[in-house]
Amino acid sequence: MLRSLMTAATGMEAMQFYMDNISNNLSNLHTNGFKRTRVEFQDLMYQAIREPGVRNFEGGMAPAGIEVGLGVKPAGTMRVFEQGSPNRTENPMDVAISGEGFFQITMPDGSTGYTRDGSFKLSSDGTLITSAGFFVEPQIVLPEGAQEFQVTPDGRVTVLMPGDDISMEIGQLELVRFINPSGLRALGGNLFMSSEASGVPIVSLPGEDGAGVLMQRYIESSNVQIVDEMVSMIAAQRAYEIVSKAIQVSEEMLQVANNLKR
Repeated sequence: MLRSLMTAATGMEAMQFYMDNISNNLSNLHTNGFKRTRVEFQDLMYQAIREPGVRNFEGGMAPAGIEVGLGVKPAGTMRVFEQGSPNRTENPMDVAISGEGFFQITMPDGSTGYTRDGSFKLSSDGTLITSAGFFVEPQIVLPEGAQEFQVTPDGRVTVLMPGDDISMEIGQLELVRFINPSGLRALGGNLFMSSEASGVPIVSLPGEDGAGVLMQRYIESSNVQIVDEMVSMIAAQRAYEIVSKAIQVSEEMLQVANNLKR
């Protein structure tokens, strides 16, 4: 009887974790470049009361064993890197990635972070930075008095200087891809960090070697789908109720056994 109580408790904990994930997805519905996550579950170990294939006293073999499962556990949270919808902003500093790839960001400790959020800004000296003030890598610095900031689909950054009729190229944006992007470690602030699971970063120019192309004056929106998350929320709530009912029934059965008299 106690086995059913502990088994059902693992199910309630799993559904709580499921709801935590759904809540995070919904909370980031309007986060630039956010990629939703989904939870994968695994069953726990089994208590073998009788092994399959055991022979009885007459020599016959049991075609099936007797096993009792001990519950469930979260196996991992997989980040879904589906393309988010591009939203036009009319801001020349906004750049969206259409396809695979991440922008490279120089972190305060000198390491490199990666992001899909292309809502860039300019620092006081004209350097291209993120909303948090981190430098875009490779660094791009706009000359003083530069006009008509342009980013081509292949990542070339050009400006028009006063008195010139031809645009001047001042830098080149690069994209980074990973063999297993789901293995990236989320840092918060729309940033990721590489890990052993993600593989080494593969740097390429936009539009080359499988990397996406750039869209100036656009921002990639979150890929969270409200309807899908709401359906998952309902399923999690109902599963939580059902598992809690199993605990209630187990407690009632224990109460009956406790009230037995000779």
